[in-house]
Amino acid sequence: MAFVFAVPPCRRGSNDFPRLEPQPRSAPNALLQKENMKTNLPGNSLQLQSLIKQSGELELSLVSIPLPEPKADQVLVRMEAAPMNPSDLGLLFGAADVNTAKQSGDASRPVVTATVPAGAMKAMAARVDIPMPVGNEGAGLVVAAGSSAAAQALIGKRVAILGGAMFAQYRCMAADQCLVLPADATSADGASCFVNPLTALGMVETMRREGHTALVHTAAASNLGQMLNRICLKDGIALVNIVRKPEQEALLKGMGAQYVCNSGSPTFMADLTEALAATGATIAFDAIGGGKLPGQILTCMEAAINRSAKEYSRYGSNTHKQVYLYGMLDPSPTELVRNFGFAWGMGGWLLFPFLQKLGPTGIQALKDRVAAELKTTFKSHYSKEVSMAEALQLSSIAIYGKRATGEKYLINPGLDVVAD
Repeated sequence: MAFVFAVPPCRRGSNDFPRLEPQPRSAPNALLQKENMKTNLPGNSLQLQSLIKQSGELELSLVSIPLPEPKADQVLVRMEAAPMNPSDLGLLFGAADVNTAKQSGDASRPVVTATVPAGAMKAMAARVDIPMPVGNEGAGLVVAAGSSAAAQALIGKRVAILGGAMFAQYRCMAADQCLVLPADATSADGASCFVNPLTALGMVETMRREGHTALVHTAAASNLGQMLNRICLKDGIALVNIVRKPEQEALLKGMGAQYVCNSGSPTFMADLTEALAATGATIAFDAIGGGKLPGQILTCMEAAINRSAKEYSRYGSNTHKQVYLYGMLDPSPTELVRNFGFAWGMGGWLLFPFLQKLGPTGIQALKDRVAAELKTTFKSHYSKEVSMAEALQLSSIAIYGKRATGEKYLINPGLDVVAD
């Protein structure tokens, strides 16, 4: 099941979460059905927008916009599922202090405001007074299409799409950027087809391209971490998983993970060094970002390498050790204690810049694998399904805003009152 999308210029779950109920399948894709879909469409669509004002206030609201009109090569998708990824929360809240959040409006049209600290406004300059639609990816039903044969062929089909502004009731998208979901897949099944699966595969590909043979991953019990564990098990790659809680350690070991280290354990540094010595992992992907963990990983890598050193060097080992920060679950400064020699590197890693370097052939190979293993290797889990309005309730924000493992929400815009 091949699919293609253009890379845009500019990125967590447990097995015992309640399963989302399958959504009703569409009727056969007949001409009468196409006409009914077209005539039953509303004139407007609700869209979740994030606005940072010059005054230093964040405003989150549901805005009624004209229903998008598909061009010749585009389709109109009625959105039924969109995951709230960490990258979405970064755009949603910006630099606002969520602890200052207040809610107004009514249950179907809530408005959330929060204060952006004065010192953080400079970093927000490029988006001040510009309403920002939110949502990287999602899935839904194609209900209208442009005149091209490729677009018309998608009417009545459920598709997964990527491209921003997915927290909305309707979204226009180029036909060739749509992944048609299998007949037995719901929109919830396909909502996370892109960001997490391609990120996990991108980490493995980066490891290979940079000459490493095993890798380390933090926040490893997340949806992404579980995917990466399944990939590495299937491909025979040694993976060192770092988690924070005993129940997360048990979850991953129950999924077959061999090396799981708990950063909250008093023996963490010794446990990590043992795992690194056993696997030879010299590259890590860190979702935490702040604090001591990135430096601790480098320290343990150096200690594991030096176990087999034949002679002492005051400059440390010659083996390059690399840590990539791909998330910011901890926004505090990254702390390093320079006890790991000179052969090391630390930098940022993001999905879309990586895909641009990979090229069309490499990208297609990754996406073909995601399509083939959608309900196995790349299966996602969500703690709760909510409407866009429910996502703007302070009680909801208090949960998913923590960005904690096992608290990933799925938005279903179909649960919101239709815009008039």
